[in-house]
Amino acid sequence: MATERPGGRTAAVRDAVLRATEDLLIESGLEGLELTAVAERAGVGKSTVYRRWGSVPALVADLLGDMAERSLPRADTGSLRGDLRANATLVRRTLNDPRQGRLFKAVIAAATCNDHTANALQVFYDRRIAEWAGCVVDAEARGEVPSGADAAAVIRQVSAPLYYQFLTSTKALTVADAHRAVDAAIAAAVAGVFA
Repeated sequence: MATERPGGRTAAVRDAVLRATEDLLIESGLEGLELTAVAERAGVGKSTVYRRWGSVPALVADLLGDMAERSLPRADTGSLRGDLRANATLVRRTLNDPRQGRLFKAVIAAATCNDHTANALQVFYDRRIAEWAGCVVDAEARGEVPSGADAAAVIRQVSAPLYYQFLTSTKALTVADAHRAVDAAIAAAVAGVFA
């Protein structure tokens, strides 16, 4: 989930515009997202939105960058299993959240048909994976996984089954789903699959 960000007039305008962008993406997807509608929903002038963002893809890219900035930092529980469970719990909680889950579905759908959105989503996930990769590096130093493990691949292996289930099922992700993803990722890492 998100953390708070600093204030000020410029920040307040950006917050309002990004919140409006989220709302419109959730309600009608990328095809329903227009800068004029965002400005109206945010209660700011059209010229402000056009001057600062200039296009829908730039607005979505800023939204994803903002989401990455506000995301919680990685856990440091002292064990790989504890860290990866914290990661899987965060992913599960975010995707199960009525607002955040719908937002992620809208952004993922938009990324399938818009290269700029796909690139912005890639940057978002690259940042989040880099944030969490440190737990695998720490686990390697503790001898929990073989040396040379691809930390980013391990983190992706935790998230991938959760996202797949989220996108292909109407059932909420469970704690058991999250733990199973972690157990599978650890077993693969210990077996040297990610070396």
